[in-house]
Amino acid sequence: MRTVFTIEDEWHAELQGEFATRALAMDELRRRTTIPWDREPNLAPCTGWRTCGRQYHVLEYEAGADGALVLVRREPMLEVSAAGVRWLSETA
Repeated sequence: MRTVFTIEDEWHAELQGEFATRALAMDELRRRTTIPWDREPNLAPCTGWRTCGRQYHVLEYEAGADGALVLVRREPMLEVSAAGVRWLSETA
């Protein structure tokens, strides 16, 4: 069975990457904690970006019998904003 992990910015409904494993997705989120909130890829796409931020979720998909990907898990993981970085999950 094929499994795919993605990072999504929940606040802006924006896909932020696709990964073969959860560990690789988490590595990318850890990397993003080292980037300022007002720089790509953490810079929010909205016009109110100075008071906004991003809330990253890790989504897990599995391929169904027909090959279509089915969402099986959504985990809120990380917030990045002017207020700082906040992990939302203890499994980070």
